[in-house]
Amino acid sequence: MTKRDFVVKIAKEVGLTQNHVAVVIQKNLDYISNELAAGKTIELRNFGVFEVKIRKSRVGRNPNKPKDEVVIPERAVVKFRAGKELKDRVEQLKKKSKSKAKP
Repeated sequence: MTKRDFVVKIAKEVGLTQNHVAVVIQKNLDYISNELAAGKTIELRNFGVFEVKIRKSRVGRNPNKPKDEVVIPERAVVKFRAGKELKDRVEQLKKKSKSKAKP
């Protein structure tokens, strides 16, 4: 699903123009991005937590030349941990796929 798909779906449900919905969604994403870029954590209750983690530098290997070691520098990455409600909803996929597999 793309951002555009979200805009169309939400606009139909709430009766706003797609332009208004697109602005709101973009502002929401901008605020989340700005907070993460500042090293802060974003907690959306029942959905999940976005947080910035620092990965330590490490030594890796070039798959084309396994004898060559490559230093991978330290970097900041965004991690997402799903909330309980989201985990439970996603877990339902497993139950649905099992019920389809049984004859």
